[in-house]
Formats: sequence, C-alpha cells, structure tokens
Amino acid sequence: MNVETSVRTSGNHFRRFDTLLIANRGEIAARVIRTARAMGLRTVAVYSEADRGALHVEMADDAVLLGPARAADSYLNIPKIVAAAKRAGAQAIHPGYGFLSESAAFTQACFDADIVFVGPTAAMMTAMGSKSGSKQLMEKAGVPLVPGYHGAAQDDATLQKAADKIGYPVLVKASAGGGGRGMRVVRKAEELAAALKSARREAKAAFGDDHMLIEKYVDNPRHIEVQVIGDSHGNLVSLFERECTLQRRHQKVVEEAPSPTLDATQRETICAAARKAAGAVGYVGAGTVEFVSDGRDVFFIEMNTRLQVEHPVTELISGVDLVEWQLRVAFGEKLPLTQDQLRLNGHAVEVRLYAENPHKNFMPSVGRISTWRMPPERDGLRIDAGYRKGASVTPYYDAMLAKVIAYGNSREVALARLKHALEETDVRGVVTNVPFLTALVSHEAVRANAIDTGFIERELAKLTPPPPVVSDLELAAAVAAVLAAEQRAARGEVSPWLTGGWMPVGRRSRTFAFRQGASEHRAVLHYGPGGATLVVGEREMPLSFAPRGDDTIEVTMADMSTTVAAVVEGRQVYIRNRNGRFELGLADPFGVADDEQGGHDRVVAPLPGTVVALLAQEGAAVGKGDPILTLEVMKMEQTLRAPFAGTLKQLKCKVGDIVQEGAELAEIEAAETDGKA
Repeated sequence: MNVETSVRTSGNHFRRFDTLLIANRGEIAARVIRTARAMGLRTVAVYSEADRGALHVEMADDAVLLGPARAADSYLNIPKIVAAAKRAGAQAIHPGYGFLSESAAFTQACFDADIVFVGPTAAMMTAMGSKSGSKQLMEKAGVPLVPGYHGAAQDDATLQKAADKIGYPVLVKASAGGGGRGMRVVRKAEELAAALKSARREAKAAFGDDHMLIEKYVDNPRHIEVQVIGDSHGNLVSLFERECTLQRRHQKVVEEAPSPTLDATQRETICAAARKAAGAVGYVGAGTVEFVSDGRDVFFIEMNTRLQVEHPVTELISGVDLVEWQLRVAFGEKLPLTQDQLRLNGHAVEVRLYAENPHKNFMPSVGRISTWRMPPERDGLRIDAGYRKGASVTPYYDAMLAKVIAYGNSREVALARLKHALEETDVRGVVTNVPFLTALVSHEAVRANAIDTGFIERELAKLTPPPPVVSDLELAAAVAAVLAAEQRAARGEVSPWLTGGWMPVGRRSRTFAFRQGASEHRAVLHYGPGGATLVVGEREMPLSFAPRGDDTIEVTMADMSTTVAAVVEGRQVYIRNRNGRFELGLADPFGVADDEQGGHDRVVAPLPGTVVALLAQEGAAVGKGDPILTLEVMKMEQTLRAPFAGTLKQLKCKVGDIVQEGAELAEIEAAETDGKA
C-alpha cells in the first residue's frame, strides 16, 4: 500500500453530525463557534477552572468543565476531552490550533470513540506533522528543501557532526513544535550543546516530544506559507499564500495575504509546490505548507496539519470561510470550489494583540481586563477576540487576547486601516503590545516591504520608544477625566465648576498633580463666575469639556478641541488621543512623592511559573546580567539574571518548583567597592 492510500484510509471517517465540541479556548474557540452556529450546529465548549466565565464558554450552547487550570490537567487531557464529548452528545470535535490540534494520539482517540475529528487523519498528521518525517517525504516527492539533518539519531555527537557539516549558522528546531518554541539559532559550534539542552527542555514541556532537527539558517530570510485544503474525494486546492516575515523569536507578529514579495509567476510556483507537498499524503482537511525564501529561491520547511492563527487574512482575500470548509469536509462533502474557480481579491493584514510588555522583554502580563474597547467591525476591519471587559488573563495559557485584521483593495489601504484601528484600541488592566504593533505597521520599512525575519529585533529600540511627554492639552484632558469621573461618582449631581455658576464667595481653585514616570506635572483649575480656566506654568487658558460616553471626552482648551479616550482607575489616569497614549498617576499635590517600588536588587519570579533550570551555583561570583535560573512562564522560557555584580549567596528554589509571582528565588550579596568614583 502506498503512502497516499494508507493515510487516506486510516484513522478517520467523515459523516454528518449536528453537535460539535471545540477542544480549545480563547479567540479560536469563539471563532469556530460563530461559524458552527451559523451552519445550524449545536456547540459545546470545554473549559478549565481558570476559564470559568470565559467568552467561549458563554457563547457555546453547552459547556463541560475539564479540570484544574494546568493545561496538562484540562485542555491537553485526551481522555477528559473525549469523555466530555460523549457526555455532551457531541459527534465531532474541532481542535482549533495549539493544544491537541496536531496530536495524532488525540485524532486516533477520537476515531476509537466513534467521534469525527475535524482535521486530517492520524496517519496524515504523523506523516506531515513531524518536521523531520515530512522533510523525508518531501525529499522523495521532489519538493525543494532547506539543507539540514532530520534523522532519527538524536545524540549530541550526531547532531554536532550534522551541524558542522551543514555550516553555521544553523537552526535547531523541535520536530513536533510550532510557534517558535523549542527553536534556537546557533551561530558558533561551541554554542550548540547549550542550545540543544534548552530547546529540548522547552519542546518537551510544550509538546511532550524533544526530538530535534537541524537545518541551515537562511540569513535575511522571508517566511511565506500556502493555505491548502483537501476533501475525502481526492480534491485538493491551495487558497493562495501568506507572508509572515515579521517575527520575533520565531513567533509571528504580522501576517498578510497575498505576499507582497511574490509576482504572479512566483505565486503559482509556490502554490503548485504546496499542492504537491500536500498531495504526497493525499491530504484531507485544512493545512499550511511553510516555506523560507532567500530572495531568489523558496525551500520547504514544514507543514502544519491544522488551521493557522493567521487564517483570517486568507479568508478575506479569497472570500472563503475556512472553518465552514473544514466542517463540510468533515461531513464527507466535496470542496465547494475547484482551483480554477478561486479568485484572489485585495489585500489583508493581521496583527496579534498580546498581553505582554514590550518594554520588559515582552514579559507576559496577567490581571483582570478593566477596559476593553475595540473599533467597530466595518470598513474592512475584522476583530477575532477571546476576551472582553472583566475577563481574567491568567499565567496558564498563551497570552494572545485578540487578532486585529484589516482588508483593502491594496496593501497600502489595508495597512492604513490597520494602523487606525490600533490607534482606537484600548485594553486596560493588563499591559499590551498595542503601541508596539502601531509603531510596527507605521514603520517606513514595513510599508515599503523592506523586511526580513530579523527586522523586529534590529529595530526594537525604534519600535519601543519611551512614552510621549504629556503636553498642556493632555494635561487638560487628564484634569477633565478626573472631574468627569468624580461627576459620575456623584451620580449626576452637577458641580459648580461645570456650570461656571453660583459660587457665593467668587472664584475657587483646585490644584492637580500628575506623575509620568519620574516627572511631575501640575495644573491649577480656577472655576466659578465666568467659567473655568486652567493654569499650566505661566499660561492660563479657558477650559471646558463634555463627556461623550464610552469613556470619551471632548476637551476644549483655548482655541483647541480634541476628543480623547479617558479612563480613571483609582489614582491612575489613562489618556489616549492623536498624540499617543499617556499613563499618569494622580498624586497628592501637597504631599510627598511615594517611594519607588522596591525589589530591583532581588531575583524574584515576575509571574507564576516553573523552575526548569539552575544556571549558577551557590557561592559563585556573578556579574551584572549573568544568568541565574530559567523559569517557564506561559509556555515560554524566561531567564532571570543577576541585578548587580556579587556572590550568589543562596538559591531558594530547585528545578521543578512551581513558584508564585514575587517569590524570591535567589539571594545575591553585592560585591564590595572601594568607594572611588
């Protein structure tokens, strides 16, 4: 039996069903539910204890609790998910992406339980889901490959020999991985052993498989991928290509379709190669064939046997609902269109909105979302979100909150719409990457398509500038925001400073002080007969404002009017207008400044996580910035470093410890100095 026949006839079946369980969470679960319900299907959500009250749980017709927050105890627990489907009467399961979406064991478990798996068969997944196995298959099929090693032998000596033969730099990759996890660029032979150890550990934690492959690292590369989908009747089509070159640490940040790099001839060549790759296993379901380009040639790197995060850009340029097509294929239907019936129209660009702090090495941020304002979905704009106001962002899962996607008749129009949408986006309660994304899509090199996969790292300083300095207009807006918040708290009772009315003893004044980092800004509001004025420095200007609802205020100062987004949370004031975003602290204008928050001289856990490696020994001398230990936080490894030079006096944790945010993990005794400047 040849490969195509064996994968087509093993491990899955296709038939009609009326109830679908979505074995995922967040925005992809919500997105699948929307299409499934539009098709008349009953939907079942699953959730962990950390996701009680989550958006996808509310959207589904029914929901089943899987277990504790840890993914291994909930979203990655195959027996629990299969049991949930049986209990809820679901005849089919959609895996989304991530979690178990590329697990052949899960696919086979569904088949054994007589449940339709919305995706490829276990045999197809095994053949194409393994990066090393798929490379061997593509080599036989004549698909161009990046030079590399994808053999079974995994000892360090074999991998070292392979890397030396390939030539540095090389890329170490987890065979079962994705999303940049278990991936390291190695530029020198002596760096390989440490990179392998770290990549194996991360891959094992993320995918349960630490099998590695090594391939030539293409300098100044571009990442181009092709969306394919096949049915159980032997039909297979490609829905054009996407470009995902803008990445950070091998994690995609911006995705667009079609690729602005390819011409029509190159597009057909790469799409034909993708169909050939998928056809080698008689592929059924949605998948993505990924290539790397050096500007001249393209090389196959892997196939993802699932729906991709970036699938909306393909949907917008093709007019195809990929989830609907996935479900129709699972029903046993033929694809609705043939290759020659598919048409490419316009351009679409997507960014991933994350709860992370770009100014702190993109450290994930956790907390409760207090403000959730997204622009309306019109004029070519689409928002795929998994969160909302009041939702909690926990440390247990990937930190992606939403995807913002813009469509236009050209790349220039799509980028302009996306920039405007990001400027109108406000998420509070957690730190997000919205300003970083705004700067990225506004960058002249991005607009000119003068990029490669290393672009973000090179331009990071420009993409994460310090916050803009507050001007008189923003200061006036902050004063107006505080007064409007007080007005709402007074339940609509009108204050005399608003009416400019009836003060019995003439005009009154009130001093406001705001902190922005280490700076303090003061303004004095005068109010009473004759209206209100604001004094900033030596300037006194008329001030008026009008709340417009939904945390927006129209502020007029002197002859300048502006509409601002304004949020007051306790003593924190957030202002957004055309000049940027401003985080201000409301201070006591007559008090003493609060001390800066301590803790900078300690090695502490920035978030809840698991200690996966100790990188220094007690009693050792360490320099400022030397690595002390590694935490796994939100499925990514974070290395904690010495805050100053000294001696590592004590390690207060061991490998395997689960630590909470703020826990002190190491004690460092500062090196003595001679006091000389």
